[in-house]
Amino acid sequence: MFRGFKNFLMRGDVITVAVGLVVALAFSTLVKAFTDFVINPLIAAAGGGKAIGLGWQLGAAGNKATYLDLGSFISAIIYFLIFMAVVYFVIVVPYKSIQARRGLTVFGDPAPTKTCPACLSEDLPAAASKCRYCGTDQPASV
Repeated sequence: MFRGFKNFLMRGDVITVAVGLVVALAFSTLVKAFTDFVINPLIAAAGGGKAIGLGWQLGAAGNKATYLDLGSFISAIIYFLIFMAVVYFVIVVPYKSIQARRGLTVFGDPAPTKTCPACLSEDLPAAASKCRYCGTDQPASV
C-alpha cells in the first residue's frame, strides 16, 4: 500500500505540480503586499479628501463595518489578475514547452465533439459511431 503511494508521489507530474504550488503560494505573498501597500493607497488617494478609501459610507460616519469599500475590491481584482498572469507565464508556459519536447500535449484545445440527434448529448467524440448514452447509431463525421 505504501509502495503504491510512494510511486504516485514520485511521478514527475506530481512533483512539478507541488513545486509550482509552492512557488505560487510564495509569490502570492509578494503580490498581496504589492496590492496592500502600493495599489490600495493609490486607490484611496483617488477617492480624495479624508475618506477611509474609495467607496461610500452606508451607515454612521466613521463606522468601518458599514463602509462599502470599492478600493479593496478593485485591489482584489488587480491582485487576482497579477497573480494569475504570473502563474500562467512562470508555471504553465514553461510546463507546456517541457511537455511538448517530451512529445505530450497539455492544456491544448479540446477534442472535437458532436451532438447525438436522438438524445441531444453534446459530448460525443467526433469519431463515435454509437451514442454512449442512448446507443443510437451516429452519422459519419464530415
